Amino acid sequence: MKVCMISLHFLFDSLMTDRSDGPIGRLPEHLLVEIFTHLPVCEWVQVACVNKQWANIFQGDCLWQTAIARNWPSAGLRKRWPGPIPRGSARRFQALYVSENFVPSGGEIDELVGHTYLYLKEQLERPAMPPSSILHGTIIDQFIACGKTGEQAHDLASKIWLAVIDSLEENEQTFLLLKRLAREGEFFLPFPYSRSYKVLWRVFDKLFTDFRDCFSGADYHDALSTAKSRFQPVPSTWLGH
Repeated sequence: MKVCMISLHFLFDSLMTDRSDGPIGRLPEHLLVEIFTHLPVCEWVQVACVNKQWANIFQGDCLWQTAIARNWPSAGLRKRWPGPIPRGSARRFQALYVSENFVPSGGEIDELVGHTYLYLKEQLERPAMPPSSILHGTIIDQFIACGKTGEQAHDLASKIWLAVIDSLEENEQTFLLLKRLAREGEFFLPFPYSRSYKVLWRVFDKLFTDFRDCFSGADYHDALSTAKSRFQPVPSTWLGH
């Protein structure tokens, strides 16, 4: 493993040094695709910025298909996501990568989970975000349409909500989003459409730990009052402004 990591670092350094006018830059596209897909994903942005030719390779479909086949060879045999999402191998790669690295699923790679994560994250980042109850219901319906039971759909939706909330950057937009999620009232919906206790807890926990200094005095006491109406007792770490 150590030798492999050294080789990858050497390969990346060679690419960045070679740029486009050296021996590597003159290789045919299919060989460049093979080289790029052996690099860690975190290095791809830098490689794509080297020159226009390499940027075009990352914008095309061949690289993403190769990366999917190498990392998830059985992905083509799995059930595909039926929802209204952008098509293309790049999107499929993102979904598979998210499923493997961001959403805990007991080691199982589920493309449906990855697409749901991407969908939810994009919706939460929209200026005109739909109510969270509608987003949650849409996710539940999609999972059930794909053959999941109600219990499985609720469990997966909760894991995805938690993963997305944990991935949000610590900025004003996230603070306002979390305040909105905290303020949204409880709806008496039947299982599995009922909202997850764990998700609501995580929303308040992030507000009172990561964003406490963003509150005005009145806003803090309003949020704490809402939290106390839902959770008893509230943790001591939530107290004090």
